[in-house]
Amino acid sequence: MSTKAPNPVDKYVGSRVRMRRIMLGMSQEKLGEALGLTFQQIQKYEKGTNRVGASRIQQISEILQVPVSFLFEGSPGGTANADGFGEAPSPAYVSDFLATSEGLALTRAFTRITDAKLRRSIVDMVEQIAAREQPDNRTD
Repeated sequence: MSTKAPNPVDKYVGSRVRMRRIMLGMSQEKLGEALGLTFQQIQKYEKGTNRVGASRIQQISEILQVPVSFLFEGSPGGTANADGFGEAPSPAYVSDFLATSEGLALTRAFTRITDAKLRRSIVDMVEQIAAREQPDNRTD
C-alpha cells in the first residue's frame, strides 16, 4: 500500500498554523481543545498530512487571531487578492525563519520595541553584520 504525499498547499497552510500558534505561545493541546480535537490531529494539520476543511480553517483563524488569508499568504501557486492588489507573497525564507526558535524570539522581541528610530538602528546594524558575513569578491 503506497502513501500519498501531502499536497504542498496543505503543508504550507499547516506550517502557517504552526508558526502563528507558536507566535502566540499556544500549545498544540490548547489549540486542539479550542477546536474540540486532539493534539495529534493538530500535528497532522500542521504537517499537512490531513487537510483542513474550510469551516475548520475559519475556526483556526479566529482562534489564532488572524484573517483566513494569513494562512495562505505566499502559498505555492498562490494568487493575489481578489482585487488584484494584494501584497506580494512572502518568500519561503521568511516562513522558514519564523519557524525557528531564534527567528521567533527575534521577531517577538523586535515587535515589542516601540521606538521607530531604535528599530531602524537595529535593522541597520543587522544589515551591516550580514554584509560582513558575506564573502567578498576581492582578491588580496
